[in-house]
Amino acid sequence: MIKQLWEKYKHIIAYLFWGVVTTVVNLAVFQILSSGIHWNYEVATVIAWFVSVLVAYFTNKVWVFGSHYTTVSDFLVELLRFFFYRALTLVIDIIITFIGISVLGFKDPMGQFIVKVIDNVIVIVANYVFSKWLIFKDNKQIEDQ
Repeated sequence: MIKQLWEKYKHIIAYLFWGVVTTVVNLAVFQILSSGIHWNYEVATVIAWFVSVLVAYFTNKVWVFGSHYTTVSDFLVELLRFFFYRALTLVIDIIITFIGISVLGFKDPMGQFIVKVIDNVIVIVANYVFSKWLIFKDNKQIEDQ
């Protein structure tokens, strides 16, 4: 029974695990840049996004969706597709942090951290949908053949 549940939900469990790792990376980089060295929160958000997207791409490619592209061109197309959809969620990320910090006034470090946690939950859900149905879908079709 446990094996059946694992087989049924292994992609979701792996995605959630690596999503937590990616979120920790995102939050850590953001906190270091915004609170630690006092960079602007918008700049910290973009840099934290870039670093966490790199982590997410390789963990999703290998351990979540099992992407098996071997040619350079297929790899680049997949990587660009991944970054494109992650850029869409970056827009969501920026909007949420702007509203939470600049509009609603959560400007202290703890307030910024809470805004980023809420933001990351929304972004993780959107990223899973994009990854499952738009980015790594071709690999699933290859595996099914």
